[in-house]
Amino acid sequence: MIKFVWLIPLFPLLGFLITGLLNRKLSKTLTGLIACGSIAASFVVSLGIFLHENKTHEIITVRLFEWISSGSFHANFSFLIDPLSSIFLMIITGVGLLIHIYSTGYMKEDDGFRRFFSYLNLFIFFMLLLVLGDNYLIMFVGWEGVGLCSYLLIGFWFKNTAYNNAAKKAFIMNRIGDLGFLLGILLIFTTFGSITFSTVFQQAPGLGSNNPVIIGITLLLFVGAIGKSAQIPLYTWLPDAMAGPTPVSALIHAATMVTAGIYMIARSNVLYSLAPVSMEVVAGIGLFTALFAATIGIFQNDIKKVLAYSTVSQLGYMFLGLGVGAYSGAVFHVATHAFFKALLFLGSGSVIHAMSGEQDIRKMGGLKKFLPITHFTFLIGTIAISGIPPLAGFFSKDEILAHAYGHNKFFWILGLVGSVMTCFYMFRLYFLTFHGKFRGTHEQEHHLHESPNSMTMPLIVLAILAVVGGFMGVPDSIMKNADWIGHFLSPVVGLSFTGLSEATEMSLMIISVVILVLVILITRTVYVSRGVLPDEDGAELPPLQKVIYNKYYVDEIYDMFITRPLNFLAGMLDRFIESQFIDAIVNGVGSAVNWTSNGLRYMQSGNIGFYLFAMVLSIILMLFVKFF
Repeated sequence: MIKFVWLIPLFPLLGFLITGLLNRKLSKTLTGLIACGSIAASFVVSLGIFLHENKTHEIITVRLFEWISSGSFHANFSFLIDPLSSIFLMIITGVGLLIHIYSTGYMKEDDGFRRFFSYLNLFIFFMLLLVLGDNYLIMFVGWEGVGLCSYLLIGFWFKNTAYNNAAKKAFIMNRIGDLGFLLGILLIFTTFGSITFSTVFQQAPGLGSNNPVIIGITLLLFVGAIGKSAQIPLYTWLPDAMAGPTPVSALIHAATMVTAGIYMIARSNVLYSLAPVSMEVVAGIGLFTALFAATIGIFQNDIKKVLAYSTVSQLGYMFLGLGVGAYSGAVFHVATHAFFKALLFLGSGSVIHAMSGEQDIRKMGGLKKFLPITHFTFLIGTIAISGIPPLAGFFSKDEILAHAYGHNKFFWILGLVGSVMTCFYMFRLYFLTFHGKFRGTHEQEHHLHESPNSMTMPLIVLAILAVVGGFMGVPDSIMKNADWIGHFLSPVVGLSFTGLSEATEMSLMIISVVILVLVILITRTVYVSRGVLPDEDGAELPPLQKVIYNKYYVDEIYDMFITRPLNFLAGMLDRFIESQFIDAIVNGVGSAVNWTSNGLRYMQSGNIGFYLFAMVLSIILMLFVKFF
């Protein structure tokens, strides 16, 4: 099965080419079958490789061809098969397939149906390239590719200027991070003479711990991760990216693309383990992002914006895990997050579909009786992300918090605070959407209905995964030798230990669960029993809450201190340098040519006598010059 690994990215690429080139000739049904079939084929091959890896734990490089050879620089187009890449293959193709199936129902009335699926297939191709490459250059190609596809999908409804602006914002902010990633790759090559993972990771320990070069490499790579995985200060693109269709939010901004930064750091764990300073930076920024985004999520009223800030916060938890050395825990949370966050985004899409496009949770309420499947699956996703046992989010988040406690107790306290806020805003979202009285219009209530099977079946499958997914990593304090994912990933990231006794770890879990249950009860009392509704425009909020409601005015600050000065500088350069200097030179050259040609044309008079005179004069001049 390993020798067929090249088929995994090939199938989505073929799907993109067929649906893209034959756009007008394919029916919507056939387009959906081709797009979904290509991902299903990749999933089957990925499953075979995953089962092989689960049995052997081998690390295999499959060389396809020599790609670049220039001087001392050599890069083969090779794929790396190991436990880490096999898990990401399963997430990308498995969750991606469910989202493709969901999209056939969600997008069936859209005029851009065929274009949408060609973009989705192209995105899956680049994401698979990113996690399969055996060197940083192939990873970078996939990295840039998913950035391009993100731009195309966020701005899918391009007739809306606001959506185009959101797409440009995502593209530009990702380019900032990508520059750091590219500089990191260049520094890796100048240091090790190679960009192949095996060579780099074999040589790196020779430089020693906290070597300035290793710190520089890891921090530059982390800049790339900050951009792609929406961490402070490059996080503001992700909430705006909700402008794209809801399946895009589920695929790109919950399950795959935004986790590319976590994959890259987990893959580079040898380098980061040699740079404790960089590890502290990763943990600090991740924790700060988790808390910062969680506070914003508390006051959001757009159902997709709440989930967007939740994604930013959960990504922060993953970086916290990476920063405290819980590499397998961070990857574990990537997997569980893919299940419950994709479920929540697709569930929100089902709600929006039933509400005829309405996304404001203040205008919903009482939907559980109209959307029973959506309601039940959304509840499962809410419980899972809140960290309530025995659902998936509990086990993965607990592993990260346990490592944080072993590393720095203050990190654990802040992580627990973030977990409490997550529980609050998610159950606030759930209660305002599905409980109480319906607050929408009579016309909306008249058209409320459950989504078609093509949309509800993926919800059911993801709900099942959100229930059972956590059992991949049961801690020893609950069951001995049940941490399958930790042992599975150990050949790549090593075994990680919290350093805590089983009693301590169990106590931390009990404290966390008790607090979260109390938060759920309080949230239900506020939004169901008392029927409290958020303020319509935030005008009546106290000053601090108003600041948080307006997302700390971060976008406005960026606009004032970065965007406007750059626009002003660009305007000045255009007015004085471009128009009056560069254009003057270019126009001057053209004018000089015109003036010279206007003068010289009089010499072409057609008079033979004049031509003979010019020839004789030229000969005399040449003799004169030669003589002197």
